[in-house]
Amino acid sequence: MFRPVTELAYLTDTRTAYDTVADAYAEEARDALATSPWDRAVLGTFAELVGDTGPVGDLGCGPGRLTGHLASLGLDVFGVDLSPGMVSVARRTYPELRFEVGSMHALELEDGSLAGALAWYSLIHTPPERLPALVAELARVLAPGGRLLTAFQVGDERRHISQGYGHEVSFDAYRLQPDFVAGLFEDAGLELEARLVRAPQEPEKVPQAYLLARKPQRPK
Repeated sequence: MFRPVTELAYLTDTRTAYDTVADAYAEEARDALATSPWDRAVLGTFAELVGDTGPVGDLGCGPGRLTGHLASLGLDVFGVDLSPGMVSVARRTYPELRFEVGSMHALELEDGSLAGALAWYSLIHTPPERLPALVAELARVLAPGGRLLTAFQVGDERRHISQGYGHEVSFDAYRLQPDFVAGLFEDAGLELEARLVRAPQEPEKVPQAYLLARKPQRPK
């Protein structure tokens, strides 16, 4: 597949993988929230804190299942994903919502334009040394008082994924330590509001973490 010279290989690999599995992923993940009270609780808290203060971006939205869930909780939410295949599924499944193809590394959003940003397992395909710039980009688009919620698998290792959702793929995923991610938030000028680490639930293999941060009303 042709890759523009300005695009890094891991972005192309991630896009290609999710394009390949888009339909199968959407089918398997469709009812995941129904079996995860922790996810529902964290997302519900995020939605209640953001409320009607402005638009929310589901960044790395995949097939749009959480975009749709946040909309059902009353948020003015839209989705952005690197994978055109995922965006196509999201638009088909939630035609009343807005979805765009785009990169979290260079969001086509004005500074301070979001009241909330969701990065739900969407930091995990970026090499850790490139995460400071990514988190800074998320902080850029948050309005003062805006909130960022992220979720990820806990650990220190890089995993190469060659099989997923019944397809052959080739891309990497990184497990992260909560202290490391919290430090990225602080370096980007965000204030950590909450941290939750829970035990794995089948079929998970490792603990899962949720971090919620807020952009201060005045720069530090």
